[in-house]
Amino acid sequence: MQQKPAITRVKIHDIIQARWSPRAFDPDKPVSHDDLLSLLEAARWAPSCFNDQPWRFVVCDKATDETGWQHAFSILAEKNRRWAKNAPVLMLAVAMENFNHNGQANRWAMYDTGAASVSMCLQATALGLGVHQMGGFDAEKAREVFNLPGDCKPMAMMAVGYQAEVNMLDDDFKEAELAARSRAALNEQFYAGQWGRGIE
Repeated sequence: MQQKPAITRVKIHDIIQARWSPRAFDPDKPVSHDDLLSLLEAARWAPSCFNDQPWRFVVCDKATDETGWQHAFSILAEKNRRWAKNAPVLMLAVAMENFNHNGQANRWAMYDTGAASVSMCLQATALGLGVHQMGGFDAEKAREVFNLPGDCKPMAMMAVGYQAEVNMLDDDFKEAELAARSRAALNEQFYAGQWGRGIE
């Protein structure tokens, strides 16, 4: 399978270096219930403001809930459907907009939900699974098909499964799947003491 370790300036943990977002998933290899619970447990233990845990995940496992999976698939953008059709699990990450303890607006909810999602992605990498997070989905349709409450924000869809060979993808996805990963230089986005003074 395709491996795309990050090319880093200094050594980072192998799990972080190995994590990436594949599009080629094996439709014939389901994710076990225990592994799925392991992903959710990793997300559960993410940090959050006031330990409010504002994340919610709607988990749609094709092997056990075809209808739920089809609902999740139906809200994806057409371009994402072309490859996500092979992912055995689709999830919707949701941020609750108000604090549990006082009902006030929680401006950190999206940040914390992102932290939970990253924890899940790293656990998936440790288990030999791939996760691809997607912004291309219909949030309003998600509210409808999943009966979401009004005080939440649908954040991202996530495809989860085992990697497959790149040649199963349409040609216009193959290039991205094979391309080297890249990031901006450290000193372009990380600052020493004040804005714009790149850290060395």
